[in-house]
Amino acid sequence: MTASASAAGGRDPGAQDPGAPDAGYEPDPRRWRALCVTLVAGFMSLLDVTIVAVALPTIQRDLHASAAQVQWVVSGYALTFALALVTAGRLGDALDRRRIFLLALSAFVVFSAACGAAPDITLLVAARLAQGLAAGFMAPQNSALIQQLFRGAERGRAFGLFGSTVGISSAVGPITGGVILALASGAQGWRWIFYVNVPIGILAVLLGRRLLPRTGRSGRGHVDVPGVLLLGLGVLCLMYPLVQADSGGIGQLWWLFLAGVAVLAVFARWQRRLVARGTQPLLDPRLFTTVRGYAVGAGVGTLYFIGFSGVWLVFALFYQHGLGFSPLRSGLAVTPFAVGSAITSVVAGRLVERFGRLLTVCGLAGVILGLGGTALLLRYGPSGSAPWPAAPLLFLGGVGGGFVVSPNITMTLRDVPVRMAGAAGGALQTGQRLGAAVGTAALPGLFYLVLGRSHDYRGALFAALGAALLGMVASLALATSDWRRDRRIRGPRRQCPDEVANSPVNARQT
Repeated sequence: MTASASAAGGRDPGAQDPGAPDAGYEPDPRRWRALCVTLVAGFMSLLDVTIVAVALPTIQRDLHASAAQVQWVVSGYALTFALALVTAGRLGDALDRRRIFLLALSAFVVFSAACGAAPDITLLVAARLAQGLAAGFMAPQNSALIQQLFRGAERGRAFGLFGSTVGISSAVGPITGGVILALASGAQGWRWIFYVNVPIGILAVLLGRRLLPRTGRSGRGHVDVPGVLLLGLGVLCLMYPLVQADSGGIGQLWWLFLAGVAVLAVFARWQRRLVARGTQPLLDPRLFTTVRGYAVGAGVGTLYFIGFSGVWLVFALFYQHGLGFSPLRSGLAVTPFAVGSAITSVVAGRLVERFGRLLTVCGLAGVILGLGGTALLLRYGPSGSAPWPAAPLLFLGGVGGGFVVSPNITMTLRDVPVRMAGAAGGALQTGQRLGAAVGTAALPGLFYLVLGRSHDYRGALFAALGAALLGMVASLALATSDWRRDRRIRGPRRQCPDEVANSPVNARQT
């Protein structure tokens, strides 16, 4: 069905239908170079979630900080990152994605330099909070610009590269931090973890000014301020106990979880009311009800990141404290996962049009087998030979991981119209950040709980990895259910968005 046919049928695709087809698309000859700029910036922002973890002991000693203070260097970044995502995506949709992206990237560079130069822990935490906020404003523009610049099979390949960036940046954080600490000798070496963003970020800003397309105003510049406040408060209530987990936040602030759920319920009701009035909401609820695959994809991503993100902190604790590895050696021990993920993420972008959700199902099975086998080997295998026998199993897990993140992002966002791409990408990443916050709080917490009772590092690692696998099994069950339902509805091959006018709603009307 064409756009004109849809309009003739009495619909206003630009105003009310989230599945409305994109009109007036002309390929930008600079689109692939522009994508490289956004991916480099996205890689930096996501890498900073995990790269700092290996440097925390050094930062604590150098700045004479307490354990609770230094934990905010990691958790504070994750908190402000998550708080900004949906609002930033909506502002990009309403205003100019290019302008917001460049402003956020510039701010990220400035606050990275401020982190590196911080003379004490208070200023370092403040700079990290601001850096996370800048990263949160930048991140949803990445997926929105892909929606804007690419169509059809090219969009799948572009999302494949984007998905590989998301997966690899998290996996290589520990080894990147270890390498930087090894090269930058001395007590002040940790500062280069932040300084390294400055030259790369400046180059990305200069290239972005030349290559990124101007989107202009969408004609819907209204921003739902009550929605911004409600969503921000709800996300804050859910995440704050998690980022305070090391100092007993979950036990003392458990009631914030209930408050957060209640606030988000009010937010959802407010968004539905705005849609009924014909006013543009912050996050259109029809994304979850009429855009095929969005709700399932968001759920799969959130459950997967609960296990995926916390695993690397647990491995770092086991290798550095349990086996006495250096940060660099600890990072090298988990490199096979990053290598496997890097190889398959790009390939998955080319296969997603053919195999669809089946890729995610197979990928999750590979991750579960790889990490499950690693957990068994490190628990019951010869302790003196760890972790090298685990390398093939971690590689298998990485191969599976490459088939999870990239295809899931593609299938979650592929049918989202361009005018809603920023908010949709922000909401998707908010779910992933919430999942990552749960994982990074719960898995190390469980590790320390078991270690305190048994004084057995191998048993503590086994328990934490087992808990991570539970989240991945839940993600696999959801993905499998969606794959089976998709086969019943559409047959083995799912049509690409261009074949159905980029709209599941229009497909049903046809």
